Amino acid sequence: MANVTVIGAQWGDEGKGKIVDWLASRADAVVRFQGGHNAGHTLVVGEQVYKLSLLPSGIVTGTLSIIGNGVVLDPWHLKSEVEKLRGQGVEINADNFAIADNCPLILPVHRELDGLREAAAGAGKIGTTGRGIGPAYEDKVGRRAIRVCDLAHLDALEPQLDRLCAHHDALRAGFGQPKIDRDSLLKELAKIAPFVLQFAQPTWRRLNKVKKAGARILFEGAQGVLLDVDHGTYPFVTSSNTVSGTAASGSGLGPSATGFVLGIVKAYTTRVGSGPFPTELDDDTGQRLGERGHEFGTVTGRKRRCGWFDAVLTRQSCAISGVTGIALTKLDVLDGFEKVKICTGYRLNGKILDYFPSHAADQANVEPIYEEMDGWSGTTAGARSWADLPAQAIKYIQRVQELIETPVALVSTSPEREDTILVRDPFAD
Repeated sequence: MANVTVIGAQWGDEGKGKIVDWLASRADAVVRFQGGHNAGHTLVVGEQVYKLSLLPSGIVTGTLSIIGNGVVLDPWHLKSEVEKLRGQGVEINADNFAIADNCPLILPVHRELDGLREAAAGAGKIGTTGRGIGPAYEDKVGRRAIRVCDLAHLDALEPQLDRLCAHHDALRAGFGQPKIDRDSLLKELAKIAPFVLQFAQPTWRRLNKVKKAGARILFEGAQGVLLDVDHGTYPFVTSSNTVSGTAASGSGLGPSATGFVLGIVKAYTTRVGSGPFPTELDDDTGQRLGERGHEFGTVTGRKRRCGWFDAVLTRQSCAISGVTGIALTKLDVLDGFEKVKICTGYRLNGKILDYFPSHAADQANVEPIYEEMDGWSGTTAGARSWADLPAQAIKYIQRVQELIETPVALVSTSPEREDTILVRDPFAD
């Protein structure tokens, strides 16, 4: 049976949590392979609502859940999230949860630097979550990160601290901040170390054993392709690669293990924070989409910007990330619209484009070209088969997959796990 890699094909917030939860009940292992606790996933199981931002979504089903080496880990947030889920009755132990021992840590200094930079950026503000993700990735690439495995050797941490402080103390001085309090940092790390180390191991070994046993592995991405540090709307992006190829490097398994690539796509478009958004609607329609879709960030609580479906951006994301099929979510939000629109191209300086340009100025200046379709008066909410959908809603789905040149594998019609139409089983591919 195939493994499955799940990614967001827009700017994140596409509904990955529900889809991963749905797939996790049929998987043997779920792996987070990039990002940090800036990725919010909301799961609705019966009457219970779970809000995750770091733990793999499979943890709720009891599936083996792994935080891979491509993730940057805030150990204090991890403890808080684990305790919250345990309070909701979720069992989390060393048998069903593991952390890569070569995973870099997010430290208090990273959170502080994130906030200081955003506050000083003025018009150049990117709109980060302020959780230290970017600075932690910078330290990883700069070879000065403190990693999970270092928590077991705090008495030998001086060389890493020297490198870390040499870099950060200079930055902090520029913001008028004092040097890092090394003794305080060591005390905080020593206090949190036992909690983290109970889950730490070389997860690449465990995953390879799972793979060799022929078990199903679900790779869970965070954010979306349009936030990829290389392929997204730079500089308004996250600090990691969010494309499907990162599943290999961020988990310790080779690229052949990634299997079916499922791109999660919302039936309209949303974005949190700053950056270009060609189909954004600053009118009653945008307000209606936001209200009906409950469009507020799971992590930040920030109101999401809303607009019509952008087939150009989604087609580009699917091509870049090698998407095999999409899961179309929040179709029910479009119920009752007399007309619906899809962006099929852009105008820029008198030219027609069928792709999203790379330069920020061009991205900000493109004008969407729309195709208008009749909406539907019937409801799609809770539909579990094609027969339950209004005819015009089916036409909309068919047009979406034609324009993005990628077939629909799943359709989600509510936050409930079982309100899903299965068109193509990713695990059976």
